[in-house]
Amino acid sequence: MNWVRHTVFTVLPLGLIGCAGPFSAVSEPKPYGPTPTPAQLAWHDREFYAFLHFTTNTFTDREWGYGDEAPSVFHPTEFNADQIVSVLQDASATAVILTCKHHDGFCLWDSAYTTHDVASSDWMDGQGDVVRAISDACALHGMGFGVYLSPWDRNHPGYGTPEYVDYFRNQLRELLTNYGPIYEVWFDGANGGDGYYGGARETRLIDRESYYNWEETFALVRELQPGAVIFSDIGPDIRWIGNESGYAADPCWATYDPKPLKPGGTPAPGATKYQEAETGHRDGSRWMPAEADVSIRPGWFYHESESGRVRSPEELFALYMNSVGRGASLLLNVPPDRRGMIHHEDEASLVEFGNLLRACFETDLAVNATAKATNTRGNSPRFAAQGAIDSERSTYWATDDAVTSAALTLAFSETVTFNIVSLREYLPLGQRVDAWNLDVWVDDAWQKYATGTGIGSRKLIWTAPVTTDRIRLRLDDISTCPAISEFAVHLGPLAQAKP
Repeated sequence: MNWVRHTVFTVLPLGLIGCAGPFSAVSEPKPYGPTPTPAQLAWHDREFYAFLHFTTNTFTDREWGYGDEAPSVFHPTEFNADQIVSVLQDASATAVILTCKHHDGFCLWDSAYTTHDVASSDWMDGQGDVVRAISDACALHGMGFGVYLSPWDRNHPGYGTPEYVDYFRNQLRELLTNYGPIYEVWFDGANGGDGYYGGARETRLIDRESYYNWEETFALVRELQPGAVIFSDIGPDIRWIGNESGYAADPCWATYDPKPLKPGGTPAPGATKYQEAETGHRDGSRWMPAEADVSIRPGWFYHESESGRVRSPEELFALYMNSVGRGASLLLNVPPDRRGMIHHEDEASLVEFGNLLRACFETDLAVNATAKATNTRGNSPRFAAQGAIDSERSTYWATDDAVTSAALTLAFSETVTFNIVSLREYLPLGQRVDAWNLDVWVDDAWQKYATGTGIGSRKLIWTAPVTTDRIRLRLDDISTCPAISEFAVHLGPLAQAKP
């Protein structure tokens, strides 16, 4: 099993798991607050995946196309979807999201609703389909495939009218019915402004709160791809982290309620108090975890002038720790070059980044430890301490409901050296832990090692190396009983500042 693809979440039946006899009929804890859907649980399992920004901008050296670019501009000389996806898989990415249409309106597939697409280019004599090639390569390599469809279109003459909304949904239907299973549908918050608009060359502003009628668009996604999660500033499944620097705040709660930009307004993509998304809301009414997006280069599209400014493997590792390690996912943009391949500078950094991740997380020192808890729910083996160190995210340690303070101790037969601790909660029961402490046994006494707020899908504590034969997770002032599915210990790269 790829170490990134952990066991999927399940609610365990009473039965035989790690013991000689059947479990007693001890009930599991009641869910606490909002809880994730099956699609959100599957999304949590991915943790790190890639963005591909690729369109006419790649060839015009722009970040945002104006919409007047001739389709003939798009002409990758050696397009190779397998090379792209293979490199990303070597980096330990679990999925790919392709910018099928960016703001310039150019479509990377042969859309029945426009001629501003690859079918009108000279590439492959108009027979090419980037969406098909990338989706097929993802399927071949066992990776998820997601689609980005810009709500804004600086090419379409009808943008700003009801006609365009129908056009937008028709293209969304094409993407969601012709390219197999889609795991994530990505909607941008950049909407309205200057553009070509079929030759009008003017500025068109829309009411972001009402123009797209997002509820109908979301319903279309649910109808066509019920297993997909939907990303936008307002979710409804996954929220933008609120920055494009690839980090989440600490803590970063999975629960969140988007706030309107203006008093009395309606939250909408491009019209929220997005800064609050970095932390989320502990008392939020919706399970809407965060996705942290960032580019491996300064820009989102390939620019030859930036080839000497690709993020290093160590910087990528730090991004991972500050996003995945704070309960968000990491969406790393890797723009194909003008050949239609991952540039060799990006490839070298990505491959070494993947090596760093594997070297760190493939070995869990805790699997050889003895786990002991101060309390076990109903004294049942189903909820024993072993459930936190057995490498299965579907098992967990839990306490009795009346417990207000609890601890889980790992004891090693000999001293171990580590600098990363990984904690996870059993998400089907919600985000339950408010605060935690870690202690290590040094000079015959417990010493505080780290302390923090919130755990959720994952908390990675990255410090200077420490050597000990005992480590303790301590939960004080518990408001609801914990459900800890992972208490892992790793030795990885030395900690560094946020990139």
